[in-house]
Parts: sequence; C-alpha cells; structure tokens
Amino acid sequence: MDTTFIESLRTRLANPLPGRAAQYRMASMRRLEELGFNPVPPPDARVACVLNLLSWKDNAWHTLLIQRTQNPNDRHSGQVSFPGGRYEENDGALENVALRETFEEVGIPPEQIEIIGRLTELYIPVSNHVVHPFVGLLKGPVTYIPQVTEVAFILNPPIDAFNRPENRKTTDLTLHGGITLKDVPYFDVEGRVVWGATAMIMSEFLEVWG
Repeated sequence: MDTTFIESLRTRLANPLPGRAAQYRMASMRRLEELGFNPVPPPDARVACVLNLLSWKDNAWHTLLIQRTQNPNDRHSGQVSFPGGRYEENDGALENVALRETFEEVGIPPEQIEIIGRLTELYIPVSNHVVHPFVGLLKGPVTYIPQVTEVAFILNPPIDAFNRPENRKTTDLTLHGGITLKDVPYFDVEGRVVWGATAMIMSEFLEVWG
C-alpha cells in the first residue's frame, strides 16, 4: 500500500473540491434540468451518507460498490451504488452514518475503516435526499457479509476501470413508472450500469484522484 499517495489524497480532499461542475459531467439531462446549475435543496430534504471505500489489492486501488436488491418501495431498486443510507438521530456525526450503513450492508466493522475525507454533497430530487459522500480506507483484509434483503451483489472494481474511456458510455434507461431517460452517461463496471448520483460522485472523486 502506498501510504504517501493516501496522505496526498487526504490533503487534496481537504482542499477546495472540484464540486458540482465535476459531478454534472456524469449527470443525465433530466438531472441537470431538475437541479439547475445552482441547486438549493428544499427545507424538508432528508440527509443521507455514502462511503467510497478504498482498498489495496493486486497492486491496485479498488473501490466498493453494491447492487441493490429489487424492491418496489425503493426508488433506487436494483441500482449499483456506494454503501450508504439515511441519517438516524443516534448517528451523531455524519461520517458515522456511512460507517454504520457499510457495516449493515456489507459487514465491514467501523474499526476496520479510516475516514480520510469527504466530497461535495449532492441533492437527489427523486428521493429528496442530500447525500454526503465520504472517502474511507480499508485497513486490512475483511470478509464481506452482504445484507441479503438489500444487497444482491458486491463489486470491488479497480479505480482505474472508471478512468478508461471505453468504460464511459451513454444509454437509454427506463425507470419505475415507465419514464425513459435518453442518453444517460454511465460507467460500465463489470457489465453493470453505474449511473445517477453514484456516477456523479465518482466523477468528482476521479478529478481529486488525479
């Protein structure tokens, strides 16, 4: 593990971030129309947090993604996302939400994760959540234990996969309710479509990553 690189990344995360301009590069036209270019979440928007968890294996840095189970009551049903979820009153600091949800969804104890920074928060109109993305470092090997009611599949792709031009694509997506989004930008990750807020967060992270 290159600890010098991690310290450099920590510093970059503490400096001014690329922000929404970087996020919008992987946003659909519908999302851009919903957000505008100066989005202000409504007062009743709920808070959620996600974790971009970095791990070192096979001489490369990897991240952690989950494919959510099919659930008619979940607006993000079946999508690929970072581990995360909604803020609860006993969570305290926002980073605790990301750690708790990562433990609940994939079984990684909080003590095995070091939070090294955070990215720009992102408002998601469809679910009325302001999402706070954190970046963490996995301290050692772990065994993933997926929460079967929420996690259909765990992915552990290398960061470099997101930077390959051939893995940045566009497609038409049909959502719940029959709405079709045209020319949606996405990352092709092991044949799975990573789009929406997850792709937008990753887009900003890649600029920080360098």
